[in-house]
Amino acid sequence: MHSGHSLLPHTLVFFDGVCGLCNGFVDFLVRHDRARRLRYAPLQGATAAHFERLPRHLDSVVVVQGHRVLVKSDAALTALARLGGVWRLSAAARVIPRFVRDAVYDLIARHRYGWFGQRGACRVPAPHEARWFLP
Repeated sequence: MHSGHSLLPHTLVFFDGVCGLCNGFVDFLVRHDRARRLRYAPLQGATAAHFERLPRHLDSVVVVQGHRVLVKSDAALTALARLGGVWRLSAAARVIPRFVRDAVYDLIARHRYGWFGQRGACRVPAPHEARWFLP
């Protein structure tokens, strides 16, 4: 998997598979993505290892949408906006300068394991979710 083309029109959300907060965010996305526009893969997994344009740090949600690779607050806001409906309004947060959004994101990312816990292994999707997750 060397480009995002095979996933179109899906948006691919890479996440820290052992992070409690990251898994909670993915759980939220799965629950609210009624149109099934999103696909998910842990940053520790085979899909991430073979994705050539992926940043190699685990402190950010990474969203791949077409040719765009988004990190930190841009990634989170894009994933939320892809849910459609009222969640499209989350894109309005982009009026806040990126350096401010990302500073808050970085603060939370630095403390995410302490505040939200850390799992011993990556999230395993429930059987009814498996088709939306990549290894």
